[in-house]
Amino acid sequence: MDVKPPERQKGRYTYQDYVKWDGRWELINGVPYNMAPTPSLVHQSIVGELYVALRAFFREKGCTVVMAPFDVRLDEQADYEQAKHVVQPDISVICDQSKMGSRGCDGPPDLVVEVLSPSTALKDRNEKYMLYEQFGVKEYWIVDPLHRTVEVYGRGEKGYERRSVFGEGDVLVSFLFADLTVSLAGIFQNIEGEG
Repeated sequence: MDVKPPERQKGRYTYQDYVKWDGRWELINGVPYNMAPTPSLVHQSIVGELYVALRAFFREKGCTVVMAPFDVRLDEQADYEQAKHVVQPDISVICDQSKMGSRGCDGPPDLVVEVLSPSTALKDRNEKYMLYEQFGVKEYWIVDPLHRTVEVYGRGEKGYERRSVFGEGDVLVSFLFADLTVSLAGIFQNIEGEG
């Protein structure tokens, strides 16, 4: 029987609790976050355009590109059934196929893309940023539909470093995949307003 988690209980939840819940959730440090709001047309348009660009690039490179909903389980002990962190990035790129399973990705993707929306912006910029940095996601893109920018973060010696901010007239250049470029004019061309 599917159930909803109690409101912010004192104890922490794990993946074993998460799979029993009704609806879409994320789990960060054992704390559940409801993903109930339906993404806007702007959000979905940007995710779709980026997915097409990334899928075309990675098709021949042995990497898998997936869109949410798709579970990424992260755990300090690599005990993914007991994972305290289960997130659903807008787009994940996984190049190590041993991380892929029937339940999603076990361990950090190589590249994660999050498209900001009013209900997720703070979580994407704070909790998820720190989580992706902690678990070794090599590159993190934060897409801001309102300002039509993409911030690209890459792993440095002491964690993430903001490598560049690209605007809608720019060609985004990945730092992890040197030959990956994305024309942002095509990504932002059909949007109005915020994500």
